[in-house]
Amino acid sequence: MKFSGIIASMKSTNIDYQQLSTKIQNWGLELGFSQVGISDIDLSAHEEALQSWLDNQYHGNMDYMERHGLMRTRPAELEAGTIRVISVRLDYLPTNAKFAATLKATNQAYISRYALGRDYHKLLRKRLQQLGNKIREHCAEFNFRPFTDSAPILERPLAEKAGLGWVGKHSLLLNKQAGSWFFIGELLVDIPLRVTTHNYDEIDECGQCVSCIKICPTQAIIKPYVVDARRCISYFTIESPDPIPLELRPLMGNRIYGCDDCQLICPWNKYAELSLEDDFQPRLKLDQISLLELFSWDEKYFLNAMQGSPIRRIGFQSWQRNIAVALGNAPYEDKIVLALTQKLEKASELVAEHIFWALEQQQNKETDKSERDSNDTNKKLNAKLIRSIDINLPRDA
Repeated sequence: MKFSGIIASMKSTNIDYQQLSTKIQNWGLELGFSQVGISDIDLSAHEEALQSWLDNQYHGNMDYMERHGLMRTRPAELEAGTIRVISVRLDYLPTNAKFAATLKATNQAYISRYALGRDYHKLLRKRLQQLGNKIREHCAEFNFRPFTDSAPILERPLAEKAGLGWVGKHSLLLNKQAGSWFFIGELLVDIPLRVTTHNYDEIDECGQCVSCIKICPTQAIIKPYVVDARRCISYFTIESPDPIPLELRPLMGNRIYGCDDCQLICPWNKYAELSLEDDFQPRLKLDQISLLELFSWDEKYFLNAMQGSPIRRIGFQSWQRNIAVALGNAPYEDKIVLALTQKLEKASELVAEHIFWALEQQQNKETDKSERDSNDTNKKLNAKLIRSIDINLPRDA
């Protein structure tokens, strides 16, 4: 062993890992994270549920979920030597979120609030890297690997073990002081840090509440803690490049990128903190922009405008597909029919199919001047959600 290696080994044996764990949490807060926790890597309790979810094809066409299989429950297989995971939370709720206002304005686009600003992946990874570098300054022999929604690993169960919250019945992480409007990320590390103490694994913080299950417009939460992605608006507006199922199109309303319904109805989100990050505030007025304006963009403008946005990764074709469906769900307007018709000439086969569907919906509404909604149940569900937001989330309504 080289002399430098001997010195490094001696330093490592003298490290007070309990004290270092406390320092890491403080450093994380100094870097701007909302919360930092540390867990072991034992996720064996989640293997059976994960395998069942995959066997039932609830992952849809997200082949990468099946490809990595149970590695998601075994962090040490992902990064050799891993014995602890540092999990972080970063609040993203923008100021004046306009949840109810946008859902009411059926001619405007509803975009999941996490995607209104800049792409969170780069910001979180940069800070996680900085945290890892900071630890390395105090720990000579130390290896780490940062992740945020970018690796085959069960992030939410790890964050739960680290004390950042508990996994709710909608499968998202919940926190008593922050609701669910936050991103999470991880550092996989090879040092025996003290794990964070908490009691989320001992108490069902959701209690008897099933509001998220009942409010889902497509009934994607098939039972507590289990989501069938193939029925989820977020899945088929973001992850899936395929045609949106006919029976689900009317249920989308004006949601063109993601869906926040299960979070909006959750009682815990009345405690959510507003984000302090400028990067998470809305860009391009995406929190109050019309469907027709977005539909008028060509591919070049879309790619330029969405530079640095998480929306860019779905591509122009899926973007137009989603907006076409929302225009079909909007109240009849001559301008909508004209815009849809004009786009047909250069539309791809996928987009054209959704445009034809949207035109049919518009024409049906023009024929029936009373504009009766054949999907009255969904209309009532949306009205219930908006009332709930107005009452329980007045700051963010």
